[in-house]
Amino acid sequence: MKRRTTTLSALAAVVLLGAGTATAVAVSDDGGSAATSTVHVKDDGVSDARENANEAKGAKVRAEDAIAAALQHTPGVATGADLDSDDGGLVWEVDIAGAKAWHHVDVDPGTGKVLGSHVEKADGDDDGDPAQVAAALRSASTSAEDAARAASAKGTVTSVDADDDGSVRVWEAETTSANGTQQDWHVAFGSGAVTADRSADDHGDDD
Repeated sequence: MKRRTTTLSALAAVVLLGAGTATAVAVSDDGGSAATSTVHVKDDGVSDARENANEAKGAKVRAEDAIAAALQHTPGVATGADLDSDDGGLVWEVDIAGAKAWHHVDVDPGTGKVLGSHVEKADGDDDGDPAQVAAALRSASTSAEDAARAASAKGTVTSVDADDDGSVRVWEAETTSANGTQQDWHVAFGSGAVTADRSADDHGDDD
């Protein structure tokens, strides 16, 4: 599965303009889990579509439930979640903006238990202020959990991330069908409405 790097600078600028502050923020995950996942998928000698289908089928814990588990373990605001296979072990990687740091929490997609977490402290303007991003996302009517739940009507959600799409602030969700076909969707911050991401014509080549 692909792992996105999410830039939330425009979002933070719009929401926090009244406070006179705006910070360019890049949120990414550098991978790895502290414990072993109970879910393992076969990816050797199979097509990308089959690998995608196997991973989606192996995730008994839904994206919104993985986010909820991560937030219970590490308080903050979820900025995204991604189903990823690391050496055959499948994990939900959840990104959280905390009061003083960026947190990355790995959740077992079979049990919903937290496998491990790590912290990356903000380093000046390069990493941005996690508290500002958290405040920006709290102002949205639709959370990462809400976006994942809404997108699940379109298929099995395998990732959800905050995205700045021009003048419209959206969550970007990816779903995987039973045959491994992937589709990207936009979930509106305000209404929670789900629409197809027409710009993602090459989504099948990113995995």
